[in-house]
Amino acid sequence: MRVLFTTYPQKTHFLMMAPLAWALRTAGHEVAVASQAHFAGVITQAGHTAVPVGRDHGFWRMIDLHPDWLGTGGAGLPDPYDSAMRPASEVGWDDVHPGLARQVERWHRMVNFPMTADLVAFAREWRPDLVVWEPTTYAGAVAARACGAAHARLMWSLDVFGVTRDHFLRLARPGDPDPLAAWLGPYTEEFGEDLAVGDLTVHQLPGSLRVEAATANVSMRYVPYGGPATVPSWLREPPARPRVALTLGLSLTDADGGYVVDVQDVLDHLGTLDVEVVATLAAHERERLARVPANTRLVGFTPLHALAPTCAAVVHHAGPGTLSTTALHAVPQLALPHDFDEPALAARLAAQGAGLTLPAGEATGADVRAAVERLLAEPSFAARAADLRDEMLALPTPNQLVPRLEELARSR
Repeated sequence: MRVLFTTYPQKTHFLMMAPLAWALRTAGHEVAVASQAHFAGVITQAGHTAVPVGRDHGFWRMIDLHPDWLGTGGAGLPDPYDSAMRPASEVGWDDVHPGLARQVERWHRMVNFPMTADLVAFAREWRPDLVVWEPTTYAGAVAARACGAAHARLMWSLDVFGVTRDHFLRLARPGDPDPLAAWLGPYTEEFGEDLAVGDLTVHQLPGSLRVEAATANVSMRYVPYGGPATVPSWLREPPARPRVALTLGLSLTDADGGYVVDVQDVLDHLGTLDVEVVATLAAHERERLARVPANTRLVGFTPLHALAPTCAAVVHHAGPGTLSTTALHAVPQLALPHDFDEPALAARLAAQGAGLTLPAGEATGADVRAAVERLLAEPSFAARAADLRDEMLALPTPNQLVPRLEELARSR
């Protein structure tokens, strides 16, 4: 069968789609990945066929000019998606509708409109049997509807979009405005809930960390992929002391140009511990440092799936890929979250017991040192990290999920 993956040009989102695309290809299916033209190099670098659609847009430039454009100024989930983390009894209409209208107008429409018409045209020409879209690329659902294909959402984190939609449907009265339907409905003969949540939702988080909507859900084991990488020679040698990794992710350095946490302060305090610190920092962040402690190795991009197994603890920003890769190797974690889903995901990790969390904007170097000391000294963190790894390993691999997707495609 033919399978069309589609994503707006966000690297971290696409990287979490690549393993399933490989699984479908190795099962004998034809796979293409559609996104905006400037993103084609990221897709082809991952070994997949890129289909440039539509025109490029300046969403991140808008965020740079207006930090509060989505409603939080980059501090946690924006309204209304923060409602997904609250009990239904505490969520009212005013908690959902105004924010949803804003997110549709300022975010979802902005990133999808430039590619929707061209994506629909390609889908009608290529005739995929299945469309797989990340949860904010609603253009994928529209394209699937236009060509009659089945379609699935592939989650990269908590399903705050689907749960918020559940709140909306529960609270809406006849005649109440529906921002999603008003936006997506004109693309199709009739708006249906599949345009909001797909025919199927594929989750990569294990159950203890997951937040999911009341829709058709299936699980898939997370497979680490961070792009092309080389394992450095020093990483093949066992560390002489407990190794602590400090890694703060791709998104902020790619889009915002800096970290929220004071890296110098963190390194200075970790430098007083009897550990080996490996700090994977962007070049411009390394250049800002006034000093480097004797126990610290500064490196650029290093494959986390190779680094994490050598570590006794990992300090990170709580990005879903980083958190999941660390969890897959049963390593205790200290999460320093700031943006979008990071605080909510870090809180669920801490509740599971495999790590600790501190808000990035408030965490001092002394706070980080104290938390790392706890992770290294208290056996419960390693025990719960092992439980989390086992929970992840029990999930179907991408290859094992392929028959379910084939079944979904046949259903149409």
